[in-house]
Amino acid sequence: MIYSLNGKLIENEPNAIVVECGGVGYRCSVSLKTSAALPKIGENVFIYTYLAVREDAVDLFGFISKDEMKAFKLITSVNGVGPKVGIAILSEFTPDYLYTYVAAGDYKALTAAGGVGPKLAQRIVLELKDKIGALPREIDVSSATASPTAVELPKNNIRSAVFALVSLGFLQVEANRAVQDIDPTLSTEDIIKQALLKLSSGKY
Repeated sequence: MIYSLNGKLIENEPNAIVVECGGVGYRCSVSLKTSAALPKIGENVFIYTYLAVREDAVDLFGFISKDEMKAFKLITSVNGVGPKVGIAILSEFTPDYLYTYVAAGDYKALTAAGGVGPKLAQRIVLELKDKIGALPREIDVSSATASPTAVELPKNNIRSAVFALVSLGFLQVEANRAVQDIDPTLSTEDIIKQALLKLSSGKY
């Protein structure tokens, strides 16, 4: 198993990169998020990897963080989600957004990823919702933006506040917008209070 690569970046296409290690170039399929986060061509790069072995192919996938690699393994454990669809999902959503939408049961949001229709999105939510709920709360979240209407959830308190707002009946997009610009170091309760003030006033 190839766990990681540490070498010179010699190619960086939107969904694939080549890293030269010891004179050998390793081609990895990557998400758009990983591709955008890498340094310039010719510079040193470190990525985590996952080797997918099938009867007709051996493919290497690269990830900018352990969180992204774990999310890839989790999402591809769903029946019908292959590696390519897994990469497409992570190109659209950061791991934290993926977990947020699944936990909230918002399968429609997942259809924004290429290759994910409503039926597959529903299956993803159904199969992963309990697993997402059992994940450690201290997940390290990437800072990449997931979509034009999305807002980063860099702190556990922000994420917890979003979950609470969704459970109160607000739409996922409304909850995400409401927590935008709120100090993430505040307690979850204070974040919820400020977000509710925004939602009641329509200023979000």
